[in-house]
Amino acid sequence: MGLPALEFSDCYLDSPQFRDRLKSHELELDKTNKFIKELIKDGKALIQALKSKSSIFLWGFKPDTHDLAGSLQEFAGVLQNLEDERTRMIENADDVLITPLERFRKEQIGAAKEAKKKYDKETEKYCGVLEKHLSLSAKKKESHLHEADSQVDSVRQHFYEVSLEYVFKVQEVQERKMFEFVEPLLAFLQGLFTYYHHGYELAKDFNHFKTDLTISIQNTRNRFESTRSEVESLMKKMKENPHEHKSISPHTMEGYLFIQEKRSFVSTWVKYYCTYQRDSKRLSMVLFDQKSGGKIGEEESFILKSCTRRKTDSIEKRFCFDVEAVDRPGVMITMQALSEEDRRLWMEAMDGREPVLAQLDVIGFNVIKKFIYAVETRGIDEQGLYRIVGVNSRVQKLLSLAMDPKTFADVELDSSEWEIKTITSSIKHYLRMLPAPLMTYQYQRSFIKAAKLDNPEARVAEIHSIVHRLPEKNKQMLELLMKHLANVASHHQQNLMTVANLGVVFGPTLLRPQEETVAAIMDIKFQNIVVEILIENHDTLCLFVCALVTQCSVCVCVCVCMYVCVNHSPASPSPTSPRSPSWPMFSAPSSPQPASCTSSESSPLSPPPRKARALYACKAEHDSELSFIAGTIFENVHPSREPGWLEGTLDGRTGLIPENYVEFM
Repeated sequence: MGLPALEFSDCYLDSPQFRDRLKSHELELDKTNKFIKELIKDGKALIQALKSKSSIFLWGFKPDTHDLAGSLQEFAGVLQNLEDERTRMIENADDVLITPLERFRKEQIGAAKEAKKKYDKETEKYCGVLEKHLSLSAKKKESHLHEADSQVDSVRQHFYEVSLEYVFKVQEVQERKMFEFVEPLLAFLQGLFTYYHHGYELAKDFNHFKTDLTISIQNTRNRFESTRSEVESLMKKMKENPHEHKSISPHTMEGYLFIQEKRSFVSTWVKYYCTYQRDSKRLSMVLFDQKSGGKIGEEESFILKSCTRRKTDSIEKRFCFDVEAVDRPGVMITMQALSEEDRRLWMEAMDGREPVLAQLDVIGFNVIKKFIYAVETRGIDEQGLYRIVGVNSRVQKLLSLAMDPKTFADVELDSSEWEIKTITSSIKHYLRMLPAPLMTYQYQRSFIKAAKLDNPEARVAEIHSIVHRLPEKNKQMLELLMKHLANVASHHQQNLMTVANLGVVFGPTLLRPQEETVAAIMDIKFQNIVVEILIENHDTLCLFVCALVTQCSVCVCVCVCMYVCVNHSPASPSPTSPRSPSWPMFSAPSSPQPASCTSSESSPLSPPPRKARALYACKAEHDSELSFIAGTIFENVHPSREPGWLEGTLDGRTGLIPENYVEFM
């Protein structure tokens, strides 16, 4: 299974899970340290045994007769060469094996231990200062409170920096031991094999493993050098802007809270590590001591009923709020956050704000289709297609012209004005400009897990399943792109762009992670594998594509399916721009846009009014529109004359509602 990755963002959260992961790394370093000490001891004993081996053993054969003299003399020369090799091996053994291991143990593991002492000291200092700070009365002078806030912020920042440096050092030592520990052993064994009388056969048997191991060590070293610089750069970013690099967690909100406990008419404040899940409204908390690094009690949880901000004049403590549990009505639990900002985040999480979803539009589809057509007709055989980048200023100019409806038709990609590398770079830049990756943040981890499956058939089947869960427009764009890339790969003998090369180019773009982490850096190769599978199996993956043809005179919709997908379920609607009509699937660029058939008065076949529920929140931009939040129920909902809009009633007022923001009940 290996050790769990240590994320720098967890240094700011300092959760029990982070402490457990950090402790597992510390235990592994202790085991490594003890093993190296034993290895050095055994190595010295072996070297001493070799030194004590008398050279008389080599020269003990003396010729008894003149007939044997010539043979034994020649054999003595061979033994002399072997003795010379043995002497060199003994002289080099200390430099090759003992010294590197002792240096690694003292410099690397020793440095990690010193960093741990500093980290433990800063943890104790920070927790003490924080508890003392939170005990300050709110009735103290404002200047005194501001000074105290500044002091605790300084101590907190120093604690975070020490924590980041410690995690970086532990991660570095764990990576270094993969080659600095194994490499001396390999060098010593090589000298030992050369020494032995039957060294040729042993070296021959060992050669394949030795070659692979040498390559593996070099690759590990190269990966360490490349990833170390990236990880160090990430650590510096975290130090400079810690609030911009927050950890992605399955919980809506988590962190430390002080909870007021009343026992024997005396109120005490106890620190808990709390997690809150918005979907289930479950608040869980566990008593945890950061100083000792261990849990003090079992986890408690309850379903949240309400959350109320506590006014400063009602309690001496600052940053407080009250929560009420469903199973304990009327009993208010007072909690204290670590700062005003921390309290705001807890309050927002428990209020349940809705996220804003990204979307693809009709202009984007037309632009990409036009770019793809130009690439396939003009330069599909051009070497380094998509790998060679265009001039950034030219790429920006082309995209600005193509994305503008007023100038879209004037962009002539057949002319020599636009190089193929400019067009291909524009396609990649468009995909990177999307608010969310084409294959979505929601399914990014699912695609990575599927790529890690051992069975190739299961891997393809799982990716197939995830693709069909993508939003419809994402799926359409993905099908369009994969079909094009498969065509590019089919010309790889001319353009040198194999499926693997295209995976390297498009993997990080189509499956970019939501945040830059160490784990995300390590998963880049699996992003590439997903794209390779999509290209190689774009026909069998059966991506759903259809062209929608409408005739408003009889309000009949005919769906022409290009691929038949078994057990296909349409994706959930995503919010679109209120004034933009729905995209007509994959009609050709020259095809006319379908006429609207949503008017409630244009056809006797219009559906009767129904109830509908809001999926997302919406703020009205015009008097004719309705403002609402997620979960709102509308009455008398029916199609409007405006494309993409419905008409409904809310609290006695009739107005327009974006049709993709609601679902019928």
